[in-house]
Amino acid sequence: MDYDEMLDQAVEETPDIEGTSERFEVPDPDIRQEGNMTVFENFQAVCDRLSRDEEHVMKFLQNELGTSGHIDERGRARLTGEFRERRIANAIDTYTDGYVRCSECGLPDTQLKTEQGATVLRCEACGAQSPTGS
Repeated sequence: MDYDEMLDQAVEETPDIEGTSERFEVPDPDIRQEGNMTVFENFQAVCDRLSRDEEHVMKFLQNELGTSGHIDERGRARLTGEFRERRIANAIDTYTDGYVRCSECGLPDTQLKTEQGATVLRCEACGAQSPTGS
C-alpha cells in the first residue's frame, strides 16, 4: 500500500467531527434540598451529556465534595449534606476537564479506556491519549 492509499484509508476511518467545542454544553445542575440531603435532579441528563457512566461520575462527586451519596431509582444523585448549585456545577466542570475534554484539542469526543491497569482518556477526534486521575 503506497502513501496515497494509506492516507485515503486514514481519512475514511476518521470519525466526522462537526463544529467546535462550543457544541458541547453540559446542563446546569438542578439542585434541591431535602432535609439533610441534596438532590441532584438532572444527574442522569448530565451523565448522558458527558457520555460517562453514572457510577463513575457519582464516585467523583463524592470525592470532590467530601460526602457520601447514592443514585436513586429515578436516576437522581442524592448527596448527604447541603450543597449549593454552584459548588456542584464546579465539581462537574472539574470532572469534564479531567475526564471528558481532550487535553490536546479540547473536544469532548473522548472515551475512557483502561490500559495496563491505568485509566486513559482517548480522543476520537485527534487520537491523543492522556492519563486521568483514576
